[in-house]
Amino acid sequence: VQLQASGGGLVQPGGSLRLSCAASGSILNINVMGWYRQAPGKQRELVAAITRDDSTNYADSVKGRFAISRDNAKNTVYLQLDSLKPEDTAIYYCNADVIPFGSSGYQGYWGQGTQVTVSS
Repeated sequence: VQLQASGGGLVQPGGSLRLSCAASGSILNINVMGWYRQAPGKQRELVAAITRDDSTNYADSVKGRFAISRDNAKNTVYLQLDSLKPEDTAIYYCNADVIPFGSSGYQGYWGQGTQVTVSS
C-alpha cells in the first residue's frame, strides 16, 4: 500500500491550495483518512480527518478555512486550504487506516509529505 500526496507549493497570505492524496496497492478497505502537518521545530499535528461515511474533524486553528473531503471510489482524500496564513507553513502528510488484502485489521500508512509555504 502506498499513499502519494501532491498539490503543495508557495502561496501568498490569503491564497488557496488544494492537496490530494491517493492510496494505491492491494487495498480491501480504508476507514479514516487524514492530513497532518509538521512545521520546523514543532511536533506533527492533526489538521483534519474524515471517516468513510464523511464525518469530519478539524484542528481549531483551521476550522472555517480548510475543508477535507474524499472519493472512496478513487481511494483519495483532498484538503482544500483557503485563507492561508504564514503560520500554515509546514510539510503536510496524509494518513490512512487501511485493511490490505489478506489482513484482518487496519494498519496506518503515511504519504511522503508535501511542502506548503505561505509567504509574501
